[in-house]
Amino acid sequence: MSDATLDDRGRLALPEEIRERYGDHYYIVELHDGIKLLPVAEDPLGALGDEFEDVERTTEELRKEAREAALDEAGR
Repeated sequence: MSDATLDDRGRLALPEEIRERYGDHYYIVELHDGIKLLPVAEDPLGALGDEFEDVERTTEELRKEAREAALDEAGR
C-alpha cells in the first residue's frame, strides 16, 4: 500500500512503482465508501482481446448461455 496526497491544485501524484506497474491513465470510480482507480490500457481493445483469448466459445454460444441463465434466474 502506498500513501499519496493531493497538492494545492487537487492533483494526485502516484508513486513511481505504481505508475510503472499500471501506467499513466486511470478511470476514477466512486464507491459508497471511497474511490477506486482503475488503470486504462494504452490499447483498450487489445487488452480486451488479451483478456478473452482463452475463451473457446463463440459470441453466439455465450449469448445463448447468458440468456438461458437469465431465464432460469427469473424462474422461466
